[in-house]
Amino acid sequence: MSVTYQDIRAAATRLAGQAVRTPLIENLALNERVGGRVLIKPEILQRVGAFKFRGAYNRLVQLSADERRRGVVAFSSGNHAQGVALAARLLDIPAVIVMPADAPAVKVAATRDYGAEVRFYDRATEDREAISAQIATTRGATIVPAFDDPAIIAGQGTVGLELVENALQIAGRLDAVICPVGGGGLLAGSALAIHNFAPDAQIWGVEPILFDDTRRSLAAGERVGASPAQRSLCDALESPMPGKITFPILKRLLAGIATVSDAEVAEAMRYAFATLKLVVEPGGVVALAALLAGKIEPRGLTIGIVLSGGNVDPELFAQVIRGEI
Repeated sequence: MSVTYQDIRAAATRLAGQAVRTPLIENLALNERVGGRVLIKPEILQRVGAFKFRGAYNRLVQLSADERRRGVVAFSSGNHAQGVALAARLLDIPAVIVMPADAPAVKVAATRDYGAEVRFYDRATEDREAISAQIATTRGATIVPAFDDPAIIAGQGTVGLELVENALQIAGRLDAVICPVGGGGLLAGSALAIHNFAPDAQIWGVEPILFDDTRRSLAAGERVGASPAQRSLCDALESPMPGKITFPILKRLLAGIATVSDAEVAEAMRYAFATLKLVVEPGGVVALAALLAGKIEPRGLTIGIVLSGGNVDPELFAQVIRGEI
């Protein structure tokens, strides 16, 4: 299976009028701090508060009438869960979401509010994919992967498509793009779209230092997994391994991977709140964290960054803002 630029264009057509075409915004203080022009893509303004709605809707809207009747199953710590739940609600499709028992309460509540059934599991002792497969078999439902699916990748790629189109309109150039990476759906899809318009732009992924499976996979030339025993502040990016479909795309198109610590993520969340006036969740802020920490050289460049989600637990966010994390 592969994904093409044409698939992303088709996804954009399906998403028209359903997904928000989020703007590009600039901040003078940020530009002055890093010495470059930073164009921010705030997917925190997307439906469900994260980019995940794009891929979920693009996948579900292509189901047959019979598949819609039998429903869908997804597994997610939160943002994909909400994306699938809302897309299913809009399309009148029954949805079951398999979520870790320690998923952020705000994400669990939102998933239920969108009408999905939630099935919890213990991430240390249970296999979410096996649980999902069992539910799908019992109900005859369709499994909707979080990232390793052509329709999901194409839907997420509309983030990059909008970013590069708007950047070229606003600035006339795009030298680099920095984007979060978990399983790679957002980054792979966006990289395909960006490369089509700006083939010389450097495309960087950012992941938590404790979940640097993409960085190590690129270094090894093959997919390498992260330890499931490790935990990161960035719950949304705790994917154990790049996808079978996403990894070849990342291997071909990325300039590299930067990693950020929990402390750097927390500092970026504080900066986004105090300076950019934006609430961004830990996994959604890693591109900004890498920029602020000097992990990627921005001076003299026009750089697009993706803030991929804003679904942060209120108490965790308060602790970060108070400097307790």
